[in-house]
Amino acid sequence: MATRVFFLEDSTIGYQFLWKADFEKMFQIKTWIFALGQAFFSLSLAGSGTVVYGSYLKEDVDVLNSSLHVSFYDTLAAILAALVIIPAVFSFGMEVSAGPGLMFLAMPRVFQQMPFGRIFSCIFFSAVFLAGMTSLVNLFESSIEALQEKFSLERWKAVSIVMGLSFCLGILVEDATYLGKLMDMVSIYFIPLGAFLSAVLFYWICGDDFVREEIQKGRKAAFPRFLLLMGKYVFCGISFIVFILGILYHGIG
Repeated sequence: MATRVFFLEDSTIGYQFLWKADFEKMFQIKTWIFALGQAFFSLSLAGSGTVVYGSYLKEDVDVLNSSLHVSFYDTLAAILAALVIIPAVFSFGMEVSAGPGLMFLAMPRVFQQMPFGRIFSCIFFSAVFLAGMTSLVNLFESSIEALQEKFSLERWKAVSIVMGLSFCLGILVEDATYLGKLMDMVSIYFIPLGAFLSAVLFYWICGDDFVREEIQKGRKAAFPRFLLLMGKYVFCGISFIVFILGILYHGIG
């Protein structure tokens, strides 16, 4: 798909939009806050699902190596998506600020101009559907796990309760403006605050020995000390700064 988009008329404008650096914005605090906010959201740094999945890991799993792989492939997927969607948006004269709905406007027009476009369209949107479903699994897993552990429920019962409540709440929340404000509140306050509190708990309250012991599990190489220092001072500090500036700027992304 990225190859087909490359040959679209005016797609070069999209590539310029992606890769031409605006160095003036590099010195704006808001740029860094939004970039860090995107990293928090994309990598689920403050997500409770990450905590639950972490508890499922086997003792022989290299947590540090796995984290590097997740970060790399998440970034790679984002770049590939941008190489497909952004040039197509400019080629078809759409507004790049139109939001996530762009995918459902630009991509069908790309598929119309591709050989076997219908087949690729089915594959693409099926993958999008699966991506959305796996994201729901991550969002619901912590609630499901809590119900299972707290009330000794079978998994299918816990899943049914959480899915049923979510479905009912989704029907009741009809005002998109209200829902948008609620989501903004979650992204501005809870995500960076959750990341900060989690980091403080792990690096400062649990202590250095605990951190080394947990991260060293499954690793053959020694855990680099500079990563411990980065976690204690850099990550904790950045999380707190993002939280405060997110409030001041009314958003982190």
